[in-house]
Amino acid sequence: MSSPSIVTVHPLVLLSTVDHFYRVAKDTNKRVVGVLLGEVSKGKIDITNSYAVPFEEDPKTPSIWFLDHNFHENMFAMFKKVSANENVVGWYSTGPKIRPNDLDINEVFRRYVPNPVFVIIDVQPTELGIPTKAYVTVEELKEDGKTKKLEFKHVPSEIGAFEAEEVGVEHLLRDIKDTTISTLASSIHEKLLSLRSLRTHLEEMRDYLVKVVDGKLPVNQQILSQVQDIFNLLPGVTDPDVIRSMSVKTNDMMVVIYLASLVRSVIALHNLINNKLANREQEKRAEGIGKKIEKKEREAADKTKEKEGADKTKEGADKTKEGADKTKDDKTKEKK
Repeated sequence: MSSPSIVTVHPLVLLSTVDHFYRVAKDTNKRVVGVLLGEVSKGKIDITNSYAVPFEEDPKTPSIWFLDHNFHENMFAMFKKVSANENVVGWYSTGPKIRPNDLDINEVFRRYVPNPVFVIIDVQPTELGIPTKAYVTVEELKEDGKTKKLEFKHVPSEIGAFEAEEVGVEHLLRDIKDTTISTLASSIHEKLLSLRSLRTHLEEMRDYLVKVVDGKLPVNQQILSQVQDIFNLLPGVTDPDVIRSMSVKTNDMMVVIYLASLVRSVIALHNLINNKLANREQEKRAEGIGKKIEKKEREAADKTKEKEGADKTKEGADKTKEGADKTKDDKTKEKK
């Protein structure tokens, strides 16, 4: 397989790699390695599927590593039964950079494909842009000019998807959408990311043009033509009509944002007042119920005291009656 012109990575590969990493190497300094499956057509590689492969390496001694190629052969045989069009096109690593033993690992995959593509997939990206970097090996002469050695050469990569994959990704993003963030906040965040990405690309264009002017890079008419097309599409920001239109639109947007913030504040204040009123009503009800309970307890205590007094009075009357009866009996006896 000759050197490809571009490598297209599909969403399923990214999801499988992230799942592989979080199952095996989460919260560690390890990386994971797997096999890439896809198709090659007219110098373009479509990576449509992947699977994990058991891999271990010594962090102190990079030359000591283990890749279970028997597991890979068994897995590929089963994948081949499901999809005969998918072949081994290379391998992936979570890097996030090229390591000294990657050339040796690449040589293992040369048994299954003449020139495997090596894709580094950054599962924890810290920079804007796509999280993939693709490489192929090329032969270069050493300093002596006689001996050849293999080196990794960068190949352009992109994220692509079939129509069915796009629908699946949209549903997945809809499920994981953070409902606590408003539409306005998410829109501003997306615009901020877009501006950062635009700045990064402009800096790359500037660096390229500076190197061309300094003679460090040859002139490429195709790249210069694309740069000229980009500048031709830029609006004339010095035109008074454009300045006035942008100011009007910006003011309209700021008014909407201000009104939305004002309405949100009024609603929040209204909810706060309603909440305080509801709490006050509950406190009053609680106090009323408490007073009723105290009154009932007091009435019950009074009834108990009255009953006890009545019982004592009755006992006193009974004793008085008994004394009177005894006195009467004594008098009767004296008469006799």
